[in-house]
Amino acid sequence: MDTSAPPSRRRYPLAIIGAGALGLTFATRLADSVPVAVLARDRLRAEALRQGVLVGARLRRLDVFGPDEAPGADWVIVLVKTGDTSVAAATALAMQPRGVLSLQNGLVEELLPAAGPALLVGQGVTTEGAYRDAQGVHPAGAGETLLPPGFEPVAALLAAAGFVARVAPDIAAARLAKLLVNAAINPLAALFQVPNGALLQPPHRLLLDTLVHEAWPILHARGLALDEAAALARVHAVATATAGNRASMLQDVLAGRRTEIDAITGVLLRLADEAGLELPVHRAVYTLVRTLEGTAP
Repeated sequence: MDTSAPPSRRRYPLAIIGAGALGLTFATRLADSVPVAVLARDRLRAEALRQGVLVGARLRRLDVFGPDEAPGADWVIVLVKTGDTSVAAATALAMQPRGVLSLQNGLVEELLPAAGPALLVGQGVTTEGAYRDAQGVHPAGAGETLLPPGFEPVAALLAAAGFVARVAPDIAAARLAKLLVNAAINPLAALFQVPNGALLQPPHRLLLDTLVHEAWPILHARGLALDEAAALARVHAVATATAGNRASMLQDVLAGRRTEIDAITGVLLRLADEAGLELPVHRAVYTLVRTLEGTAP
C-alpha cells in the first residue's frame, strides 16, 4: 500500500464496512498486522471514530471513512445490519475489490450483487462476539470464522491477526448452523435482557432448547449437517463461548434500534411456511420481539 498518499487515495489490502462493535473488533485486531480501512455510516461518524475508540483496554485510532470518501481495497468484509446490506454492497463495489465477503446475520448472499465475473461475492459466518457501551467496545468471546471457497487470501489475513478462520467447502450448511444459533440465542437474549451465558440457566434454558428442537427439522431438511443432538450442542457451545456477550439483538433493543428479527427468526418462519410446517414458539418469540421494538405485525 502507498502510505505516502492521502488516506482516501490509498488502496488497502482489506476494508471493513460497518463500524459497530463487531466491525471495530475485527478492524482493530486486523490493523495490528495489515492496513485496514473502516467504513462508517456517514462522514460525521467517521470523524468521531478517527479521534479514537476504546476496544478492550486499548485506545485505538483507525483509518475510518464515510461512504462518500471510500478508498480502494483488495478485499471488503461487510459487517452491517441486514437492513443496510444493499447500501453497503454499493459502497463495496465502488471500492473496486477482488471480492466482497459478508459476515452478517441471516441469509444475505443474494443482496451482494456482483459487478462482473471477476468479482467474487459470498457470505461466511462468524461466532466472534462483541458489544459496545458508553465506555467503548468490549470483545466478548472468541469464536470461529468460516469463509466460502475463493476467499483464501482473506482467511489468511484473519489467521495472521489471530482469528480462528478457515475456508469451509460446505459453507451453505455452515450458514444454516449460524442461523440456528442466532434464532435460538438472539431473540431470548433481547426479550429477557440477559447476556448469552444466562440462557443456559433456568428458567431460560427450557426455551432455548425448545427453539433448537423446533427449528432443527426445517434446517436439517435444507441441508444443516448436524443431527439434532449435535445442533443442540452447537448452540450450547456458542452460548458458553460468548457467555459474557450481549447479543446483537439485545444491543439493538437497549439502544432503541430496530432489530434483525426479520432477518433471523423471520427467515426461519418463511422456510417453515414453504415446508407447510408451524413453528409456534418461534412465531411467539418473533411477535414478542416485534412488539418490544414497536413494530408488531
